[in-house]
Amino acid sequence: MALHVPKAPGFAQMLKDGAKHYSGLEEAVFRNIRACKELSQTTRTAYKQLKICMNKMVINHLEKLFVTNDAATILRELEVQHPAAKMIVMASHMQEQEVGDGTNFVLVFAGALLELAEELLRMGLSVTEVIEGYEKACKKALEILPDCVCFSATNLHDVKETTSLIRPAVMSKQYGNEDFLANLIAQACVSIFPESGNFNVDNVRVCKILGCGVTASTMLHGMVFKKEAEGDITTVKDAKIAIFSCPFDCTVTETKGTVLINNAKELMDFSRGEEDMMEAQVKAIKEAGTNVVVTGGKVADMALHYANKYNLMVVRLNSKWDLRRLCKTVGAVALPNITAPTPDEMGYCDSVYLTEVGDTQVVVFKHEKEDGAISTVVIRGSTDNLMDDIERAVDDGVNTFKVLVRDKRLLPGAGATEIELAKQLASYGESCPGLEQYAIQKFAEAFEALPHALAKNSGVKASELISKMYAAHHEGNKNMGFDIEGDGPSVKDMVEAGILEPFLVKHWGIKLATNAAITVLRVDQIIMAKPAGGPKPPQNRKDFDEDD
Repeated sequence: MALHVPKAPGFAQMLKDGAKHYSGLEEAVFRNIRACKELSQTTRTAYKQLKICMNKMVINHLEKLFVTNDAATILRELEVQHPAAKMIVMASHMQEQEVGDGTNFVLVFAGALLELAEELLRMGLSVTEVIEGYEKACKKALEILPDCVCFSATNLHDVKETTSLIRPAVMSKQYGNEDFLANLIAQACVSIFPESGNFNVDNVRVCKILGCGVTASTMLHGMVFKKEAEGDITTVKDAKIAIFSCPFDCTVTETKGTVLINNAKELMDFSRGEEDMMEAQVKAIKEAGTNVVVTGGKVADMALHYANKYNLMVVRLNSKWDLRRLCKTVGAVALPNITAPTPDEMGYCDSVYLTEVGDTQVVVFKHEKEDGAISTVVIRGSTDNLMDDIERAVDDGVNTFKVLVRDKRLLPGAGATEIELAKQLASYGESCPGLEQYAIQKFAEAFEALPHALAKNSGVKASELISKMYAAHHEGNKNMGFDIEGDGPSVKDMVEAGILEPFLVKHWGIKLATNAAITVLRVDQIIMAKPAGGPKPPQNRKDFDEDD
């Protein structure tokens, strides 16, 4: 009879062998807070406005190298496993989906809230009191935030005004090239921004071509594909485009059949019949007025021969996404089989041509007018990593434009809004009765983590900078922020400097960071079941499955 060893009494005896259980402040709450603090401190040095931030070198599970200061990219490639830290990561992803920027703000602010919550809990406050205080403070902060608005966009169809509003977002990723890139992005966004006011981020495409420098980047109305034209025709003006989602080949029957051929004449007639059928199809396409054929599958040699004979330009796109976007750009309908398109099914654009950018062959579908459905930013750069970073700067710029379409209000940047919120919340906390006032004052203190990070990243004494900013704000100058280009810890009016950030970025950032911090604090027990699966094979035995 097997010896039965009884388990220790308590919650653990109800669980299977191998399960883990943590409870209480020390084991559960502080353990979670510690993990979130570590994650927050990792990305804090990458918190940036203007040029002041450090890059992270991340090598993902596929051994792909990323050198970036973009928090969303860092978190996506890190694959964080700790369940509490994952909550902060999820809040950061929500911020990325909602407004497309401010992911690092959520991480730094949530980390600061949890760090200060730990101090309150060690002082003797209960978790419930801390949570109630944080919820009150968050509600009050979102009420104060509209009073901090310093500027509103007036005309987003004006390229010059849009460039100045996009510039701070681009500057944080590409300092030195911000004016050039912001102008490109503004042109791309304004050219496809309809009068109805509905803006789709996906309509600004990016094409990266290695070589030359950043200043050789261009913007055009239409689409650019890193492909070569299949046939002899490489340039078409006033293009009428037929788009097929199937291969450009003879139609194949859905059922299999057997053809019995008795002599050479029958064989010749059979192959000639196939050729005649192919020629008839290509001729019908040409007679419909088409001069460019785009296909989503392979291009048969016979079909290409007849396309050259009838002066049709043939372009092959393997991606179904690219086909859909091209249909949207030129106003075409993707046809499922090789038939002559009707005028409604055809697409139109001013020119389709094959050109060489650097040593890369590209096919360009170009609109001369500025009211196209899609625009493309062609990025040039000396390395793939540099081009990836420029692409992220373009994404940030386009997302800033999208946010401004939804809400035209802007706040002063470089820590000005955070210090104003901290000042007003601290005075609000003093007027509140009960123990929640301590939590409200700590919530106000958490806002100081952001200018503190800016000061630390630029090598300036943080305490001196924050005291100068508080002094300026107490005098009523609520737009005063950190002047990175000044000597030492100096402050400057952010409206004059043109350092502004969209209202919605800060609004959603505060809301999501507070919700994530409160969710982590509410956890008082961690119960981990035994991982599924059998025993793992030995790690260092490469010949484990081989016969001796």
